[in-house]
This record gives sequence, C-alpha cells and structure tokens, in this order.
Amino acid sequence: MSGMTEIDRQRRPGPRIEEVARLAGVSKSTVSRVINGEQYVSAKARDAVHTAITHLRYSPNQAARSLAGSKANAIALIVSEQGSRVLGDPFFAGMLRGVHAELAGRHVQLLLVLSQPRDHDDLLSYLASGHADGALLVSLHGDDPLPRRLHEIGLPVVACGRPLGASAVPFVDSDNFTGGLDAVRHLVSLGRTRIATVTGPRDMAAGIDRLSGWRRGLAEAELPDDLVAEADFTPESGARAMTELLDRAPDVDAVFVAADITAVGVLQVLHARGKQVPEDVAVVGFDDSLLASTATPPLTTVRQDIEQLGRTMTWRLLGELAGETGLPPSLLLPTSLVRRASA
Repeated sequence: MSGMTEIDRQRRPGPRIEEVARLAGVSKSTVSRVINGEQYVSAKARDAVHTAITHLRYSPNQAARSLAGSKANAIALIVSEQGSRVLGDPFFAGMLRGVHAELAGRHVQLLLVLSQPRDHDDLLSYLASGHADGALLVSLHGDDPLPRRLHEIGLPVVACGRPLGASAVPFVDSDNFTGGLDAVRHLVSLGRTRIATVTGPRDMAAGIDRLSGWRRGLAEAELPDDLVAEADFTPESGARAMTELLDRAPDVDAVFVAADITAVGVLQVLHARGKQVPEDVAVVGFDDSLLASTATPPLTTVRQDIEQLGRTMTWRLLGELAGETGLPPSLLLPTSLVRRASA
C-alpha cells in the first residue's frame, strides 16, 4: 500500500457511522446524537461512541451530523381527556409536576397535548413531522389505538397506567390492586360489613384494578360484593353513584371510592342524607391528593405518589431515547394507606 497516490487515498472510503455504532454497541442514531452533542445520551453510551470514534479514526461528515439535526429536543405529554377535566383534577397537576421535575436542567422542551380519539390523525401527523422525540401517554381509555399507532411511526412511547388490550408499550403504574385491597382490609378491621365501592371508569386499568382489589378484600373477609356503583373520576359522578347506593342499600356502612375527587361528591351526598362520617358510613378514597386532606371530614385514602409516577415515566422515556439497554418494560410503584378521620 506504500505506493498509494494522494488521489487513491482520497477515494479510499473511511469508516462509516455504521461501523462506529457496531463497535460502540449502540444504534446509528445514538452515534449521531453524540456527534451533535444532544441531550438523550447516557454517559456510558457517550463514552463508548467516543472510544469507537478514536479507535476507528472516524471523521464525522456533514451528512452524519445532519442525521440527528432534525431532533426536536422535546417530548410530548399526551392526555386523552377533555381540557376542562384535566385542569380541574389534582392528579394531572401532580403528574405535570413530576414530569417537569425530571426534565429540569436537561434543556428538553415539554409539549402538553390534550387529545381526544377524533383528533388522533392530526396528532399523529404533527408528531410524525418531527415536533417531538418521544411521548408520554396519560389517561388512556379502553383499547385506545394511539400507543400502537405512535409505535408504528417510530416514536418512543411510555404510558401512565397499564394499557388495556395487547400492547408492547412500556408503562409505569401504581399498585392499584393492592391499594384497593388495603382499603377494604382497613374497613373490615373497623368492623364494617356492608362495604360498597364507587368505582373508577371500567375502561381504564386503574378503575379495573382498584375494583379487583376491593373484591379480593371482601372475599378474604367472606363478605358480599354486591354494592358496586360506577363513576368516572369526577365529583358529579361520585354524587350520583352514592345516591344510587343509598337508595339500593340504606344499611351501607362503608364505601371505598376509587379516587379522592370522586369522594368529594360521595361526601356531599352522605352529608345531605344526614349520614355521619365515619360513625354511620366510613369512607376511604384513593390518591391522597390535596382534596383528601381538606375534605370534611379529612379523608382516609390510599396514597399513590403521583409526582413519582410522572418522574418515573419521564426517566423511562429519556432512557430509551438515550439508547440505554436493559430498561424494564413496566414499573409498578407502591401504594400506602393514609388514615384520617373519615375511616
């Protein structure tokens, strides 16, 4: 090779980005993010890429630099609810605080998107055009096709709550089943025997799993599980459900409510009907939001760390964007019972 001319040396192809990626054990897009100094790269991956570049004497050309140039340095928080409900529910405020806290100092923008199923086509078109590098999905209902469709356009996604139906989308959830079970065990320990539940939506995993925990708790105590009324995480639906339960079973002496915001309506109806809480009817909620501590009386509730849900979802998504390996497909965060005056 000593006789190679200068022209020959110019024509000889140098190492390509694929070779750097193979030697570093990462994807081409991760190599590009390192070259462009972008955010979504773990220290381990960055070191591996720099080592490979040095070893191969790789000189990134403009084409390689531009490979990651269209990255948005933004993630989308997609909430599948109406705006009025999102703005009035402390759950979403807590979720937003957690996501924002995890992004602090990363120079990554957060896009808040309120999307109903009828808007999905416009949303997919917007995201497919490069406005976000990944998405967090909150408040999925039923077998919503949005996670699958986002996956099909190649956008990394993490869901809040277990998606219903077959889905390969990673998710972060609270241990809703155990939370419901603990609520009933507490009510049983108080000597209550006619324990009702006001459920969450039956098309959401949170509602289904909390109801399953309630049923399991009653089965353990060999008590009937016939007192079920459905609601949808609003005070109005809680009031309707409690009215229905009292009309059906005037002897109800306890109720597990699947969300604090729903329990607000439950307590209103109990007060209006002259029922003393907890003397006549003990009430346990779920979330431990600000609504629980300010209720009359203050609400015994199952605490889930909503901000930690938001932080963990964001950590999981950023890890995937950074090309980290071995990330868990799902994460289940613990719940705990917080005792106050209502039960």
